[in-house]
Amino acid sequence: MDARRSRQIVIAGAGIAGLTAAIAFAKNGFSVQLFEQAPELEDAGSGIQLSPNATRVLAHLGVLEQLIPSAVEPRAVVVREARKLKRLAEVPIGSGAEDRWGAPYLVVHRADLQTALLARAKREPDIRLVTGARLADAAFHSRGVTVSLDVAGDVKEVACLLLVGADGVGSTVRNLGTRDAPPSYSGFSAWRSTVRADGPLGQSLAKAMPPDCVTVYAHKRFHLVAYPIRSGTALNLVAVVDAKNETVRPGERGDPEVLAKLMRGTAEPLVSLAREAAPWSLWPIREVPPDHPWTGGSGVALIGDAAHALTPFAAQGAAMAMEDAITLANLVTAMPDDIATALTRYEALRRPRIKRVEARGRFNHFAWHASGPIALARNVILRGRSGRQLAAELDWLYGFDACQLPKTDKKTAR
Repeated sequence: MDARRSRQIVIAGAGIAGLTAAIAFAKNGFSVQLFEQAPELEDAGSGIQLSPNATRVLAHLGVLEQLIPSAVEPRAVVVREARKLKRLAEVPIGSGAEDRWGAPYLVVHRADLQTALLARAKREPDIRLVTGARLADAAFHSRGVTVSLDVAGDVKEVACLLLVGADGVGSTVRNLGTRDAPPSYSGFSAWRSTVRADGPLGQSLAKAMPPDCVTVYAHKRFHLVAYPIRSGTALNLVAVVDAKNETVRPGERGDPEVLAKLMRGTAEPLVSLAREAAPWSLWPIREVPPDHPWTGGSGVALIGDAAHALTPFAAQGAAMAMEDAITLANLVTAMPDDIATALTRYEALRRPRIKRVEARGRFNHFAWHASGPIALARNVILRGRSGRQLAAELDWLYGFDACQLPKTDKKTAR
């Protein structure tokens, strides 16, 4: 393999996963070409939770410092039952997160995170970002990968050591590089809205939704999460509902009366919120087959939603994408002359952790959407556990350091 190809990484998708991977590979001495199908990176999206396992990666890559001014460090995660707003549990975070897990717990707007990642990527001379580029084909052979890209009708070929698919749940790379694995609807949809914290609605919600907390409202038909973003100037709202027969298009405007009906029988602030926080955008939550391969020994790897689109019940989608990105970069750095082994190790390391996060998400869904005797038992159990006990149950998740490879893999990784 020629020297240029041996240090060249091509990444499809310039979202959170792709930008994180680009920075990680460039930091480790690789030349990165980052291709995005959209004509430009948009200031879009909504709120996102960044637990300590995610902010640890951002700190390692030199991104966290730029993100801090627009982020909010909440005091606690509070779980309440939606009918009477009674508190069921509270997990202290704030300064306690850094004391316990060694990194902060932040809530941010997705666009602010992407802006911080993009600014950091632009400081790396070995990262080249091209927008409006569609992945047309990829040829895999013993010398690496040859990627064909369509940029405004002009098809170009790029030779590389590795093609990384960071192109989301509808990944093109997944279908080119491993095997056809189309996404499917999970049975859940998310209703999203953002309100101004200093507006009439934001001020009226301050008591039910404290602006210094991440608050989860549990109900058998939905759960609602509320937290501050953009330096506390806005309140992010997301209601995840069971909707087995949903046929909405991503981003479609939702009818607030439908949400109000789902919230019927809950506390008045929540019912009013359904109408007053409009417009709501609807997002069907999709997933990919759990058994499809994430890598191909010939030089392709999937990260983030392209590999394992997670339901939002553990709030770990972005965190897992970042962990994937830095783990992959460090393994390829450790074994640049044995890419097949590096990719095998990547999948072997990441699959068990993703499965555990998925299991945590299923547990949260079971608990938050419980009804009848199960909900009563949930309430008793949660009220009987201290914040310290609840935090300890998250040590495996939030205390994880993806920036460090297991000792057996630390051959030449930097």
